[in-house]
Amino acid sequence: MPLVELPVLGAPKIAAPPLRKIAIEEHFMLPEATGAGMAFDPAAFARVSGLETEFVEVMMRRMLDLCERRIDEMDAAGIDVSILSLTAAGIEGLADAARARDGARKVNDFLAELVARSAGRFAGFASVPLQDPEAAARELERAIRTLGFKGVMVNGYVADPDRNVGHYLDEDRFAAFWQAASDLGCPVSIHPRPPLPPVRDTLFGQHPELAGATWGFTAEAAAHALRLVYSGLFDRLPQLRVILGHLGETIPYVAWRIQRCFEYNPIGHQVNKRLQDYLAENFYVSTSGSFNDQALICALLTMGADRIMFAVDYPFEMSDQAARWIERASISENDRRKIARGNAASLFGLAA
Repeated sequence: MPLVELPVLGAPKIAAPPLRKIAIEEHFMLPEATGAGMAFDPAAFARVSGLETEFVEVMMRRMLDLCERRIDEMDAAGIDVSILSLTAAGIEGLADAARARDGARKVNDFLAELVARSAGRFAGFASVPLQDPEAAARELERAIRTLGFKGVMVNGYVADPDRNVGHYLDEDRFAAFWQAASDLGCPVSIHPRPPLPPVRDTLFGQHPELAGATWGFTAEAAAHALRLVYSGLFDRLPQLRVILGHLGETIPYVAWRIQRCFEYNPIGHQVNKRLQDYLAENFYVSTSGSFNDQALICALLTMGADRIMFAVDYPFEMSDQAARWIERASISENDRRKIARGNAASLFGLAA
């Protein structure tokens, strides 16, 4: 016997439009600017990054497809604009300052041309040569004021001629870069990369599956962000805005405990506010690669909906999965619209 359907007499006359989205952490690669002309080795990349070789091979095909399939995937997910950034280790992975200066300029010029050809579908985050902080400040100004980029992506620590050493952005040497970012009103996105070799080999030597995105990237990026906070950077430059991916690299979840333990044990450091205050005033987080209601609600409760933006983490994640999740996540419709598009449109000056 067929079911008898109840009449739906008051259905809206106009169907709800699809949820429009801006994706803010979507990556590309330019090997000629960062790889010294060497052929890309999937097995080596997989080994360093804690990834499976098969995953890397497929991911790289997606990475190097800059237009056709990428835009098809955006269309299917309802993504109007993707903000593109150079993938890790990026310019930060170059130990030589001269190569870094040249590479950053090449990457930014390439990206500016790609954005210009995209008919509004792409925007850009700059790369800068932090091996030479004064040059990084100048290149950042060029990228923002001349090329029209929306922010800057920093792929973790900055290489040193000694490959076992990295420099983090709370160090005094980077003061000129931070001053330029503040003066330009330029958001700075801190992206993970694999931990330095001594840490990776010691902590993850028997567990390479934990060294990359599974855990090592998160621990690395979270520690970098906390160094910025407890260095007093945001007290000196209160207008700075820093973006963390993956719904905050677990910091929203443990912010209370971090602050509690710091207050008991500051060990020579002092800042003006609580970590929770800096999260609410100086940080944004994106949903990149973290499509989970519980994590999203934790970030909402810690930072508020105005501080969260949609991202996929293309090509490491699938756009349709990210899109379907945010469309159905257990949050208010007002917050959903802010996260999907509104917050990014406001922060980066994109069309609402």
